[in-house]
Amino acid sequence: MATQEPGMASPATTESLVGRLLVATPHLQDPNFDRTVVIMVGYEEDGALGVVLNRATQMPVSEVLGDWGELAGSPAVLFEGGPVQPEAAIALGWKKTDKPTGPSFRTVTGRLGTLDLSADPDQLRDSLDSMRVFAGYAGWAPAQLEEEISAGAWMVFDALPGDPFSNQPEDLWPMVWKRQGGLLAAVAHYPTDPTLN
Repeated sequence: MATQEPGMASPATTESLVGRLLVATPHLQDPNFDRTVVIMVGYEEDGALGVVLNRATQMPVSEVLGDWGELAGSPAVLFEGGPVQPEAAIALGWKKTDKPTGPSFRTVTGRLGTLDLSADPDQLRDSLDSMRVFAGYAGWAPAQLEEEISAGAWMVFDALPGDPFSNQPEDLWPMVWKRQGGLLAAVAHYPTDPTLN
């Protein structure tokens, strides 16, 4: 019987994906998700939803969302959250342990939640340790994500609190692989183009 690496989920346990990371394997052929790290923020019968954490743009949050830019963590730019509805914005926030957040903060898991960007950012200014804004999202139809995981396109790992707000998002993909240890850590060094090896 095969044993499972710590921090991984088998396809049979995907109902608990909210708050966990989907990490693209080198086998994933979709350029929208090449070497991406996705945090799952919704998982229901009608499908799954997440945002890509490691694709920063050059567009400052303040140029698009005004005062929300003052709350955005470094780098304070928009991120490409995924190929679905790239004109829509999803914001993630990390709330302080001792502060109430009110209706503008919807908990995803633990201290992580989504933010209502139509609200006044001053309402959340004292309640958040960090926030990040994503243009678009990644979405899957019912059973689609399970099929992709079973096919080896994604690995499921536990998220660390700092993952959604990393100040070096471009390093997140190899970093997540490395911290798994063992053979999985070697994936961090997988060449972008294996034909060049």
